[in-house]
Amino acid sequence: MGRQLPPFAAVRAFEAAARHLSFKQAAEELCLSPSAISHQIRALEEYLDTALFERVGNRLQLTLTGRGYAGRLTGLLDGLEDSTRTVRQAGDRALRVLCTPGLAARWLVPRLDRLDFGDRVRLRVSTGAPSTDFASNDSDVVIQWSVDTTPGVVTEPLMESNRYPVISPELKRAEGVERPEDLLRLRLMYDETDDAWPEWFAAAGLPGPDLPPGPVFPNCELATTAAERGQGVSLAYDSVARGTLASGRLVRLFEAVTLPMIIYSVAYRADRAGDPMIRAFRDFLFQEVARDGTGVGAVSAAE
Repeated sequence: MGRQLPPFAAVRAFEAAARHLSFKQAAEELCLSPSAISHQIRALEEYLDTALFERVGNRLQLTLTGRGYAGRLTGLLDGLEDSTRTVRQAGDRALRVLCTPGLAARWLVPRLDRLDFGDRVRLRVSTGAPSTDFASNDSDVVIQWSVDTTPGVVTEPLMESNRYPVISPELKRAEGVERPEDLLRLRLMYDETDDAWPEWFAAAGLPGPDLPPGPVFPNCELATTAAERGQGVSLAYDSVARGTLASGRLVRLFEAVTLPMIIYSVAYRADRAGDPMIRAFRDFLFQEVARDGTGVGAVSAAE
């Protein structure tokens, strides 16, 4: 059965008159005549079969029923106005996304053509782990290098990955890299965040080797960039490096991989979880990891 709703024009007229306690001021707000307001209110009273206003001397006042009805309607119309404003403004404002430089360059930016409003997304790229302090980071969505939670923030694990060595094609040919042991005579790139060379060598059947010296970078993105330039071998995250491998700028070495781990999560303020653009962008991110098979749990299941 359909909704039993009163005429909307009559509801607007009554709610405005109830706020102002004046047909004249309601008419000015709605760009109508006072007689039109009076007509709409009479129509609403007939629909409801009850009086909403009464005259006390020269003053207009609400009846007890009218006072209760007006209070509910004002809240409903305020909510409707706010929801309508959110939808209308969604296509006019930028969505501020904060993420690491590596994720932006190697994973996110190449996919924005599949995002319906991708030409209106402005990325705010951090050189470190993006903060989920939304009071200070001036962002709508954060893709962070962790699954750490913050009060008042929705944090959803997004991406999982294992790791394997990558090298530039030129360096691989020049050094004749054929076996995992060959890496021990090359320069390895290390990163301060979750460096996993010992774990990878153990997976490759070489537990506890004496690792060669090499530069230490603050994150895996800089290590991978150095490998692209032929400076050595980096331990790359498969979920992020696939595009670079497909371009031919790097090649993968060997089948051995580290155990998968969650590397990125998406975070946004809990009180904005219903924002249409945030929801659309969040859904886009999860669709992309599902497309790649790099969503949380998918990598482990494929091992």
